[in-house]
Amino acid sequence: MDVNEFIQESKENVLSGVGITSEDATKLFNIPEEFLSELGRAANQITREFNGNKVDVEQLNNIKKNSCSEDCSFCGQSAFFDTKIETYQLPSPQEVVTRAKKAKDEGAESYCLVAAWREPSPNDFDKVCQIIEQVNEQVDISLECSLGFLSEPQAKKLKELHVKRYNHNLETAKSKFSEICTTHTYEDRMKTLQIARNAGLELCTGGIIGLGETRKQRLELVLELASIYPEEVTINILVPVPGTPLELQTPLEKSEIIRMFSIIRFLLPESMIKISGGRETNLDDSGEELLQSGANGIITSGYLTMGGNEAKKDINMIKKIGLEI
Repeated sequence: MDVNEFIQESKENVLSGVGITSEDATKLFNIPEEFLSELGRAANQITREFNGNKVDVEQLNNIKKNSCSEDCSFCGQSAFFDTKIETYQLPSPQEVVTRAKKAKDEGAESYCLVAAWREPSPNDFDKVCQIIEQVNEQVDISLECSLGFLSEPQAKKLKELHVKRYNHNLETAKSKFSEICTTHTYEDRMKTLQIARNAGLELCTGGIIGLGETRKQRLELVLELASIYPEEVTINILVPVPGTPLELQTPLEKSEIIRMFSIIRFLLPESMIKISGGRETNLDDSGEELLQSGANGIITSGYLTMGGNEAKKDINMIKKIGLEI
């Protein structure tokens, strides 16, 4: 069977509900570059069949930016590195409500509250809950959270407050993890995902590509994500932060990025697959091709420590390629 036939057969297996094996995924992930366009088109057909033409547009609010106790080598918010990034504490609920209303007005369907710490203290968690209550009362927007490690009671409380989805990224492959973080383990991150799921929260997880991992390790991450089957996968493309150990990291080639998004779609046909940080700087089209190669979501208007496209520009981009928000 030639490569094109294998791609088409794999696509039909996904569309019929049979799915593909890890061996099939490995073969697809390593196809020659001249077949990537066909792979992307097949992933796009799977996306349209299972998810329609809608693109989920999300905005983030980095509600606490400080010197985090963890040493993740890519992160500009780590206390281990001198990155000159401003720090601030939790804002008032009304400040967050104002920003959430703005996000809603700009076309965002989901809004994620993110805090830079290992885990929330009891006092900080109470403050976040107050913020969530006020946003829910005043803004009609789907609310998500990314607050680090969670206890079971905290996860249950978030569910009671109608938080839809909890984000906690695996960051990279298990075999790579100890090279990019030593202050906690891969297993710690998996444990939090299980706590969130046990509490009834939907899961958003993914990672960052371009950390110096091999293609084999990117596939390892993809297969791990497929085994979790999260409702949303979020993939960041590294933007090196001056002052971090990865500040001189060589950018990934676009072909490797396309492979990543396409194969995730083959393995997770029903999940939201979101292009997150780094798309504006690593891609020459801000994500147009990826939105036609498996992805069906974007984060707009900036990220945790860097800016991004204005919402209007991204919405115009989505409409330009015939998709909807």
